Amino acid sequence: MRPAARRALLAAVLVIVVGGVAGGGCFLYYGGRFLQHEDSLQKADAILMLGGARAERCLEAFELYKAGYAPVIVLSPGRLEQAELLLRDRGVRLPLEVDLQRDVLRQLGVPPERTLTLPVSVDNTAQEAEALHDFVRARGWRRVIVVTSKYHTRRSRFGFRREFAGSATDIIVRSSRFDPSDPAHWWRHRPDVRFVLEEWGKLIAYRFGLAG
Repeated sequence: MRPAARRALLAAVLVIVVGGVAGGGCFLYYGGRFLQHEDSLQKADAILMLGGARAERCLEAFELYKAGYAPVIVLSPGRLEQAELLLRDRGVRLPLEVDLQRDVLRQLGVPPERTLTLPVSVDNTAQEAEALHDFVRARGWRRVIVVTSKYHTRRSRFGFRREFAGSATDIIVRSSRFDPSDPAHWWRHRPDVRFVLEEWGKLIAYRFGLAG
């Protein structure tokens, strides 16, 4: 993340925390619920599973595939660390998250030809949206289901719809049913608190075009 974006993110988080204290129960009640914003399911040409989770999004993508919502699952390759490239130079290959997910889907019964991978390394949600746009354009897909975690749905929906605005492709954003987060009582669980505060900061920065 660029320094300016990082500063904006930290400032946004501070505003949220202060606003949460000042706003009392209102922020506690709506803080997590607002971040989870999904679309109604429809059949699509593909399911894109966003990176950033080892299993919960993978399981959701599989369940949607098994239910017949789309014939193909697209994986996000994530970002290669510089150290991983150094390891490759030394003849050592560290398994990537996408490799593990592809193997999980194969073990669940998804044929290898039904899993595709975005061809470029991506570092954030905005880059995933850009990479998917090129992927979709080349294949003429008209609808894609994007699978992510509960608190990430609103920002993902905003980012992907911004990227695909004016195109012929419809984006449907869904959260994983296997995500244990509790948007209605997010303040009770430390992981939820961390995720909610980070997401609010990123969402505000995102709206100003400062973060991916």
